[in-house]
Amino acid sequence: MISALLLLAMAAGPGVLADDNKHVLLLHSFGAEMRPWSDYAQGIRQELNRQSPWPLTITDQSVVSARYDTNSSEKPFADYLAALFAQHPPAVIISVGAPAAAFVQRNRGQLFASTPMVLTTLEERRIRYSDLTQDDAVIPIQIDYKAVIANILKVLPDTRHIAVVNGTSPNEQFWSNLIKKEAAPLAGRVELTIWDNLSFADILKEASRLPPHSAIIWEGMNVDAAGVVHDGDEPFKSLRAVANAPIFGYTEPLIGQGVVGGPFNAIRDTSRTTAAVSVRILGGEKAGEIRIPALPFAAPKFDWREMKRWGIAEGRLPQGSEVDFRGPTAWEQYRWQIALIATVILLQGVLISNLLRERLRRSRAEVQAQQRAAELAHINRYSTAGELTATIAHELNQPLGAILTNTETAEIIVKSGAPNLNEIADILADIRRDDQRASEVIARLRSLLRKAPFELKQIDLNDVVRDTVHFLSALAVARNVNLTNHIDPLPLPIKADPIQLQQVVLNLITNAMDAMSDMPIAERAIAISAKRDRNFAELSVSDVGPGIPTEKLKNVFEPFFTTKPRGMGMGLSIARTIVEAHGGELWAENKPTGGAIFHVRLTRATAPE
Repeated sequence: MISALLLLAMAAGPGVLADDNKHVLLLHSFGAEMRPWSDYAQGIRQELNRQSPWPLTITDQSVVSARYDTNSSEKPFADYLAALFAQHPPAVIISVGAPAAAFVQRNRGQLFASTPMVLTTLEERRIRYSDLTQDDAVIPIQIDYKAVIANILKVLPDTRHIAVVNGTSPNEQFWSNLIKKEAAPLAGRVELTIWDNLSFADILKEASRLPPHSAIIWEGMNVDAAGVVHDGDEPFKSLRAVANAPIFGYTEPLIGQGVVGGPFNAIRDTSRTTAAVSVRILGGEKAGEIRIPALPFAAPKFDWREMKRWGIAEGRLPQGSEVDFRGPTAWEQYRWQIALIATVILLQGVLISNLLRERLRRSRAEVQAQQRAAELAHINRYSTAGELTATIAHELNQPLGAILTNTETAEIIVKSGAPNLNEIADILADIRRDDQRASEVIARLRSLLRKAPFELKQIDLNDVVRDTVHFLSALAVARNVNLTNHIDPLPLPIKADPIQLQQVVLNLITNAMDAMSDMPIAERAIAISAKRDRNFAELSVSDVGPGIPTEKLKNVFEPFFTTKPRGMGMGLSIARTIVEAHGGELWAENKPTGGAIFHVRLTRATAPE
């Protein structure tokens, strides 16, 4: 076997390196795929290529015998390395992990006694300082199990039991003994169990049935109690899949694989320092003169996903902790969508605000318009009352004259020797009747002239028509107009302001009277009707005048539009404003037989019977 290795070495040796390259040998403890040492080796390789000013050739070899409690395979492996690099020895040898460092120190004399060695990624308590030579530089690290356990008790203060997963190789047994020693002061605080005497299959069973308030420390698994060798990430993945308690560890590659987190040995710090020392040695510095203090744990780092899984609040983490794998916030994940939605909402808010302000302004304008319309209608009523002054005076003179005549007659009867009481009673009844007639005239005039706010109430359209016709009857007589009305025998209930609606009827009738001023007296006639039309109450005022020119039908309701020589053009405009304020409509048309007819349609207050 040894002869075959030597032949292979001689065959491969001369062509291994070019003269202008510097050769670096990475010597692994458990193989190039065993974590976390494989991660350290990869980091060292990257840093060497980054820091070195010279081209490098980096090769790898593994001390696989470190898994077993025997040195029987060390000498053949050392002979193999010596033969492999006999003609072209490495410029520097970097051992990764404590087993590789121990192998180098035990075989220093055979393995290129003058070749510089960099012993890295080994805990300072594993270093045999008495065996170091002037060609050896050490990059030690610190592993603080007290800090690991203290971290568990801080983030999970109710923890009562901690189980440690570890193998049975010589290297792993060293750590089992060290953990027991460092955890001894916490014996009254937490129960510690080390699973280093079980097969990995049994360890998985135990991990799946831990009691409440338990935690697991992953130390490693190279060789279990059944002698089975475990490589790569599969052992840890299998443990995480079945464990019913959170898992902790102190090696950086485990963060993101399933451990909760805590203080750890930073691969970047160790790799960078190892590469820097190696480059210094390649540059001519003496390895034994380089002194590097032990690298402590880095600041704690935690996996956000595992914290959520085990209910660990962020407020319990040690000060200065870093949290990785935190889910992106809604803002980070949907920044543009949120910004867009916020912009839309803002624009909608501005639009709604503007609409509300516009609605408020419109409401105020409508109120003001109603007030102005009411004032204008009031002025119009005063104007109409002025036109009716003569007829009102005539209507008042009749009852007042009758009252005077009856009073004088009563005085004569009283002064006679034998007054007739029955006649006096009749005279008093006449006086009361005439007084009521005068009061009604004054009441109608006062109602017409009263300035009151717009007020909707349920009224009968028939009553409004009767009162208005009665009020204008004297004016009709004075103008020689035959005024007739055709009122529905059934009530026409509507919701309206009685004073303003009376103004509409009054304006339409007086407008019709004005339209017939040039007609022969015998032909002057106005017909007023009130009737039902489905859910509406409809009022019509028609005359027999000349009608409205067809081209002017659309303009008759415009303010200041008039066909009368002395008209103001406000009567019909006011009438339409009042009708539309009641939610109705007012329109005009010419009759086929001559004259014009104006229609008012209002919604009835009750459904048709």
